[in-house]
Amino acid sequence: MLSQRPPPTVYPDPIETGFVQSLKRLPWVMLVIMMLLGGIGVLALYSAAGGSWSPWSWKHLIRLAAGFVLMVMVASVPIRFYQRFAFPGWLLAVLVLVLVEFIGSGSGVQRWISVGGFNLQPSEPAKLAVIMLLAAWFNDMNPDMIRYLRSYVPVLAIVLIPFGLVLAQPDLGTAIMLLGAAAAVVFIAGIPSWMIGVVIASILLAVPVIWAQLYQYQKDRILVFLNPGADQLGAGYQIIQSKIALGSGGFLGKGYLQGSQSRLNYLPEKQTDFVFTMIGEEFGFLGCSFIIGLYALLIFQMIRTGLSLSLNFSRMVVIGVATMLFFYVFVNVGMVTGVLPVVGAPLPLISYGGTALMTVFIGMGLIISAIMHDEGRR
Repeated sequence: MLSQRPPPTVYPDPIETGFVQSLKRLPWVMLVIMMLLGGIGVLALYSAAGGSWSPWSWKHLIRLAAGFVLMVMVASVPIRFYQRFAFPGWLLAVLVLVLVEFIGSGSGVQRWISVGGFNLQPSEPAKLAVIMLLAAWFNDMNPDMIRYLRSYVPVLAIVLIPFGLVLAQPDLGTAIMLLGAAAAVVFIAGIPSWMIGVVIASILLAVPVIWAQLYQYQKDRILVFLNPGADQLGAGYQIIQSKIALGSGGFLGKGYLQGSQSRLNYLPEKQTDFVFTMIGEEFGFLGCSFIIGLYALLIFQMIRTGLSLSLNFSRMVVIGVATMLFFYVFVNVGMVTGVLPVVGAPLPLISYGGTALMTVFIGMGLIISAIMHDEGRR
């Protein structure tokens, strides 16, 4: 009687198994939300142009595709590579900001550099450079040194040099967002509570000095924020029209492509800073709540993921990027609703604009890299 041979052992393909595991580790919730917000942006810009793909909607779609490719490229590089080259990246960002002072362009300001027909706003990626270098600095710091004031002298240089250069363009909104993202990284690093109190007190005491250094149009915006009716046809025009458009949308809105304020061009900058207002007019309170909910879920997922990472550098980078995104949304929505003064702040993934969009995608690429190359998740 012939003995039966056991069936051959089938071993899983290690390449296939590794690929499947990599797919499982991807932050799918974040990626889906980003795609939804990008799609909303394409539709919003189509409406802003009166039902036309030109001039904004099709360009935004192309930029979304380019941003996705850039995100994949950034994510494919191990996060420790960015840690090693954090200082050269910061130095490059500072040098480009200095270059803006000499060859920058803009309407009454110097914020962009024209390269090959494209306008780049160096202050946007500078926020990421500051986040990366701060994370690298605190990651390499002896835990005992974090209690001493002298350890924060380099921190002040890392933050205040690009902050001052951005403020000089002038771009108060971006400068404030840079400070906010940097503050989040320092907080996560474990700054003592007494130092937080000193920083807050110093900022309050510096308010008169800061006010004296503001440009007149910046002072006008703050004064109009406090009293919008003071200059209804001048500095207060944007916020008044924004409130009218938002209020006219009601609970459900007037319908897609039916916003009268945007159709009649009463709403300024409806494709960039005030795109949220246009969406509110067309889709009402419900549509605005849906978009804010998407952002809230995206930021929550970023923070939760960041806190679960084993590498300190990765944790601080992810929290910093999440805070940067939060300030984008908070400042833009607060601005168009009259809760904050009017400053230049795009709505991420929705507003028309290239550099801010690419900055968000690079930030997301860093988050994916931190997740995929985190030893604690293997």
